[in-house]
Amino acid sequence: MTPRLAPVAPATRRPAAWRRRDRRWGWVFVGPQVIGMLLFILGPFLASLVLAFASWDGLTELKWVGWANFADQLGDELLLRSIVNTLLIAVITVPIGLGLSLLIAVALQNLRTRSLYLVLFFAPVVTSTVAVAMIWQQLFRSDGVLSSVIASTLHIDPPDWLGDPHLALISVCIVTIWMSVGLNTVIFLAGLQGVSPSVLEAAQLDGAGPWSLLTRIRMPLISPIIFFSTIVAFISSLQTFDTVFVLTSDAGPDNATRTIVYHIYDLGFGRFEFGPSSAASVILLMLTLVITGLQFTAQKRFVHYESD
Repeated sequence: MTPRLAPVAPATRRPAAWRRRDRRWGWVFVGPQVIGMLLFILGPFLASLVLAFASWDGLTELKWVGWANFADQLGDELLLRSIVNTLLIAVITVPIGLGLSLLIAVALQNLRTRSLYLVLFFAPVVTSTVAVAMIWQQLFRSDGVLSSVIASTLHIDPPDWLGDPHLALISVCIVTIWMSVGLNTVIFLAGLQGVSPSVLEAAQLDGAGPWSLLTRIRMPLISPIIFFSTIVAFISSLQTFDTVFVLTSDAGPDNATRTIVYHIYDLGFGRFEFGPSSAASVILLMLTLVITGLQFTAQKRFVHYESD
């Protein structure tokens, strides 16, 4: 009886020369991005985690204080005020901005030539935030265009947009909505173009009107896109800084426009308290994760994914 021989494992083949060359060139092109992420994203992130448990002003010796920075920040009225203001900006700007973007996208979908409108709506997105805030700062002046129109049309004294604590935050929300509508409109328009015309025609034959087509056909079919835009809009609103920094003076009046990121900036580069500043940034990270987690939990009720 002839004995059975054990199978011989195939010899490991060395990668071809062209594959090794492509791999090296791949690292050449990816390398700068990886180095940039390590230096400007991962490095500062780890440094902020270390400084959150220390006391340091940038010049003197670093001292470990444990959880004292977090305890001080959670008891700081300015941080609590900045959290409330930031959440108010998110609650106001996200629904209104996404709603306007969806309505504009539906209106543009029915136009044959919409390139000019897309350029006009998208222009604020590619414009510097500082430039946009400076323009709106002039519009919100007591003798600005907006105030002059209100005074001449309604024959009333124009409101003090940036000087009234109740209107300053509304002014920031107006600018934020104006800047975000263009990007969301383009995203929603791309999603609406993917909706099958036969589905809309069938709904119209069944008697569905424009509102029913929007709320019961279009929105459920593009709900994953709406969910994505909601996540991005909330995270962006939680990081509001440059608009407040340029539009108002010292997040005023009476800290009415003080946001979390402005609070972090003020502690770190205004008072040189890098420990509390880093602790506040960690608190912002936790708040962002909690809100995003709640959104992902709630998506099961209103986001409809296509099944194979």
